[in-house]
Amino acid sequence: MQINTLKIKETRKKKKIIGRGGKKGTYSGKGNKGQKARSGCKINPLFEGGRSTLIDHMKKKRGFTSLADKAVVVRLDELDENFKETDIISRELLMNKGFIRKSQVASRVKILGNTEVKTKFTIAKDVLISTAAKKSIEKAGGKVE
Repeated sequence: MQINTLKIKETRKKKKIIGRGGKKGTYSGKGNKGQKARSGCKINPLFEGGRSTLIDHMKKKRGFTSLADKAVVVRLDELDENFKETDIISRELLMNKGFIRKSQVASRVKILGNTEVKTKFTIAKDVLISTAAKKSIEKAGGKVE
């Protein structure tokens, strides 16, 4: 037997002792008196000893935020340049031409603008339209369903 072949016997870790019965003294690791030394102590983790918490110091967001998606806006002058007179403008056609993304087809689509229109296209029911845009389309001879 040589000294480099000897193995040190691993000692077991000390067992954690809880409560009065296990050589910890009268306070059982809880310190002296105070709220946390009492039995059944449940303090809110956000409580900071009476001072204003970090959350109280944060700015409050004022107003109302709607859960509904905002309407996707399409400009009237862009429609005038890219569509023919026979076209019926719907969400699907706007998606195919690249005006709205596939993910936006389910949300509302609204046509805005008060520019003069030369082409007589038709707007489908599923597309919202502003009153100024509606007037300019009807003035050019188009229809809004």
